[in-house]
Amino acid sequence: MALVTAQQLQDYYDHYRDTEITFTKEITKILSVDPRQIYVKCNGNQWPCIVNSTSLMACRIIVGVKGGAYAMLSQKETGPVQVRFCFTDSDKQMISFFVNGKVSDIKPYMNSAELSVITISFTQRPPDDLIERLGTLLDANANAIRRKEERVILNPDVKRKLGLTKEEAIVQISGVPRHCILRDLSFGGVKILMMGLQKYVENQQALLQLRFEEPQEVIQVGGVVVASSPIEGRKDILMVSIKFGDKTVPIAYKIRINNYLVNMRKHVFAPVETTEQKLAAAKAAQEKAVAEEKARMEAEEKAKAEAAAAGKEGGEAAPAQGEGAGQSAPAQGQADASAQAQPAAQEAAHASEEPAEVESLPSAEEENSAPAAPASE
Repeated sequence: MALVTAQQLQDYYDHYRDTEITFTKEITKILSVDPRQIYVKCNGNQWPCIVNSTSLMACRIIVGVKGGAYAMLSQKETGPVQVRFCFTDSDKQMISFFVNGKVSDIKPYMNSAELSVITISFTQRPPDDLIERLGTLLDANANAIRRKEERVILNPDVKRKLGLTKEEAIVQISGVPRHCILRDLSFGGVKILMMGLQKYVENQQALLQLRFEEPQEVIQVGGVVVASSPIEGRKDILMVSIKFGDKTVPIAYKIRINNYLVNMRKHVFAPVETTEQKLAAAKAAQEKAVAEEKARMEAEEKAKAEAAAAGKEGGEAAPAQGEGAGQSAPAQGQADASAQAQPAAQEAAHASEEPAEVESLPSAEEENSAPAAPASE
């Protein structure tokens, strides 16, 4: 099974919860059901049963009318009922769980007097393991119709994602096996390269044999050759188109193609979704910043208005405050004057120091121009 997310599980449950699946031999194999470990439980007792069909809302089980299960479940008031499902995973480990429900209908199985079909409606959402298995199968069936003609062009990377062991395959045309090379696949058909002549392959029945891994299995798909044409330069090598029959495509093949298409869609659309989320987040951040700036400006205007109102109310108390201010004004004036005088005094001190240095060091021109002292008699 491909890895599925919680969102996929919810989508499966929303879209396919009412769709019923009959447990045929093929379905039982695809779902890896262990029929020997399926039981119905009621009032502390449990009995083996056969699951005839199930959906995500209810299941139908087959029990013998002479057994204890029928005797208990056919009573008017049976109480809670549980159905035990059991599957095996890829490592052959057993996965089992109970689904709670109640008896909603009882009728004979195919008009048999010995077997009865009991419908048990689930009273809560079933476990994710059941949703995943049934949802994967139902989604593959649905997409096999919706995306029937969507083609998957093969290359090494696609081959690996599909689980194909190799591009070479075996195709039987009119019962004669031939080697071929796969070129593309779809739910509805395939294109292959093979050796042969057109007149011997056109409109003939074909059976394609494909080998997959993880898990390893061989899948055969039947169809009919609808077109063929020789490739350029080689009349003995044909490009052959095979159309599958609607009822001959195995569920296993549909699941392989569907898993690839679903995973490719995630890969293609994930960057777009991420970009949209980033743009939405940036827009939300911008709107938040604008709202905060607007709130800040409104708060400032409100504070200014309150300050102006407070100034008007305090106008009458201003003279009383003025008296105190008048008394302290001289002291304040003296302090301001001293503060202004201090830088001036510092400048004056620097000015007085600089001329003293100049006078103590006369230049050479001043020495030459000085008058000579008179000679004594």
